[in-house]
Amino acid sequence: MSFTRIWHKSYASGVPAEIIPEKITMAEVLTRTAAAYPERVALIYMGKKITYRQLEKMVNRFTRALVEIGVREGDKVAMLLPNIPQMIIADHAAYRAGAATAMNNPLYTERELTHQLNDSDAAVLVTLDLLLPRALKIKGETKIKKIITCHISDYLPFPKKQLFPYVKKTMFRKVEPQPDVYEFMDLIARYPDAPVENKAKWDSLAALIYTGGTTGVSKGAMLTHANISSIVQQFSVWFPDLKGTYENLTGIYPIFHSAGYSVSQNLPIWNGWCCTLVPKPEPGVIVEMLEKFHPTFLTGVPTIYTALLGNQKFRTMDLSFVKGYFGGAAPLPENTLKQLKDLHGAIIYDVYGATENTAFATTTPWGGKVKVGTVGLPLPNTDIKIVDVDKGVNELPIGEPGEICIKGPQVMTGYYEKPEETANALRDGWFYTGDIGFFDEDGYLTISDRKKDVIVASGFNVFPKEIDEILFEHPKISEACCIGIPDEYRGETVKAYIVVQPGETLTIPEVIAFCKERMTAYKVPTEVEFIDELPKSAIGKIMRRELREMDRKKREKAS
Repeated sequence: MSFTRIWHKSYASGVPAEIIPEKITMAEVLTRTAAAYPERVALIYMGKKITYRQLEKMVNRFTRALVEIGVREGDKVAMLLPNIPQMIIADHAAYRAGAATAMNNPLYTERELTHQLNDSDAAVLVTLDLLLPRALKIKGETKIKKIITCHISDYLPFPKKQLFPYVKKTMFRKVEPQPDVYEFMDLIARYPDAPVENKAKWDSLAALIYTGGTTGVSKGAMLTHANISSIVQQFSVWFPDLKGTYENLTGIYPIFHSAGYSVSQNLPIWNGWCCTLVPKPEPGVIVEMLEKFHPTFLTGVPTIYTALLGNQKFRTMDLSFVKGYFGGAAPLPENTLKQLKDLHGAIIYDVYGATENTAFATTTPWGGKVKVGTVGLPLPNTDIKIVDVDKGVNELPIGEPGEICIKGPQVMTGYYEKPEETANALRDGWFYTGDIGFFDEDGYLTISDRKKDVIVASGFNVFPKEIDEILFEHPKISEACCIGIPDEYRGETVKAYIVVQPGETLTIPEVIAFCKERMTAYKVPTEVEFIDELPKSAIGKIMRRELREMDRKKREKAS
């Protein structure tokens, strides 16, 4: 893919416009990294440190275990885990066995989980002891034949591991012996840690990572070993001055999500870095981790940073050891950016992408110009075009919003067993994202909204994200999300759902007046509702679709 685009002139010094990805699978990368840096700490988990030598041996053991219980090349191994070491061990063992990982959200309901397990055709499930009853309950409705259970305490350091079942009784469940149910630590202990044959192939399926379901029923994006290896190579060259350094980044993005799959899991392994795993990203837990382990990179979605800014200890602590803050999965409100910069002098490097392109397409240039409100520049080897919303054919000029289309080595091969959806999303190698955005004259991309979220009021297109951003500027508003609701006169009109800052009071007339001063009349919300909490995905992304559905049901009930 040899091309020159408008954004290349804005790249930071030393960043290439194009790389030739090394054809090496992540299964092989771990072996290479372990050979090069055997005593480097690869993972920190609640105080427990696991070196690359140890991680490599654990993966070898678990690969043998998977093969022994019947996993073969081309099979799917389902994961239902938070960010704990077993997730990374199991993922990389599945690679080496020639299988693909099928990622699932531990917070899913039985209905959602049944759908995804069936959709993936997985026959083996790796999960938590706490989730075993749910897994056993739906097992008969799925193709799952064997279940491997993990305890949160499995890799805790002494004496935490020994005390955990007694101190944290609600977080530990004893697994009774039963057919086709195995305990992770018992299973891994049965096998030697000598090298195993790597059956992962460059062009074969590596993972099924499911779309978040924010735009309908979740679909399994088919990501190859080429996809997941290429994206970490593309992302790594974005930081030329970090080549050869040893960094420690926070594993806040959940690994079952494409962002965490790439950043929390595979990016550190490619570079020989450390990941400090965060199973439950609560502000207090993150602050404690910052104090103890001094990670050089802090990652998180906007709601994570909003929550941290509400933590007094975070607001006053010395964070001079942090080299970079990364956001993603949802737009970062300018007010959040300003508060963080005022407190710590920090810049949040915004990242944009989708599950379908292995999480990343653009990011703020490292060491380059930061343009607040944009999601930065396309990564090396990534091409992006903006096309008309109606037909998706005509490429639009700079500054004009349209649908964002992405092409590059990180783009999926399609949706698993869904040819129609695949044909709609992938056209001539381009992934049609459903996001609306535009480029400026320097090649910086701005996301306007989701195609399906656009509100048409009196014939005018209203982008709810724009109104959200304005509402975020109000000092008494913690969070806001706008949706379109039916209106007899306009067709659609704007309704704002608002979470008020703790200890503050706010009235509907105040909100309306605030908006009228800052936007044209057809954009001003005609309805405002205060709410304790907005619906969010597992990674903290506000789910506008769920809010619309909630509002629709409320209106139907009222009528």
